[in-house]
Amino acid sequence: MKTLVRVGRFSLADWPEFVTLPWLAQGLVFALDLAVFAASPQVTRPAGHSGMKYAGALATIYIVFAIVAARSISKRLPFALALGVSRRSFYAGTALMAAVLAVADGLVLTLLQPIEAATGGWGIHLHFFRVPFLLEGPWYQTWLTSFVGLALMFVYGMWCGLIYQRWNIFGVLTFAAIQMLALTAGLAIAFRDNSWHRVGHFFTTLTIGGLTGALAVIAVALLAGGYVTIRRVTV
Repeated sequence: MKTLVRVGRFSLADWPEFVTLPWLAQGLVFALDLAVFAASPQVTRPAGHSGMKYAGALATIYIVFAIVAARSISKRLPFALALGVSRRSFYAGTALMAAVLAVADGLVLTLLQPIEAATGGWGIHLHFFRVPFLLEGPWYQTWLTSFVGLALMFVYGMWCGLIYQRWNIFGVLTFAAIQMLALTAGLAIAFRDNSWHRVGHFFTTLTIGGLTGALAVIAVALLAGGYVTIRRVTV
């Protein structure tokens, strides 16, 4: 455990990349949305929410989380291995650091919701941090969902970084193509079997707790995939 903590501290030596960059990107998008919505007297609102405006730009921090994770692999893995850190320790330590960051950032996202409510949607009735269905339940559910989402994106970014480290850009493009093929195959099966009603029923009956659980399972699967990949990485 001490080794994993040391690996996490080693990664956080460049802490602005992990701590500041995601929030800097999200802050810039937030400021832009505030300016746009404040200047727009008419906006499209979801049915049943006629009094509020929804930005839908909170995805920024999740995307940047994945990018930072991918960069962390290419920047730190060769150096860590040169220092004698095993691949397994590096991977587990980085994953532990990701979990801590996801817990902390998920809490910040949760705490911004009551601030948003207290300010009347930042003075312009804007819902930025309270996302319909995904992040509009009790605070603990919002925190858990935010944590799982951030952790999933970090693990996905780690895996992409490992694939690039092992097979360069060709590997990344192949990985993306496999994902697209899997999605296309799923859509083709749904069309062929005329099962869209079952797909629609599944998503309309899915609770936020069920969705969070499904995302957690996907995160674990991605974590396992990254572990298999790092064992074959050469630097």
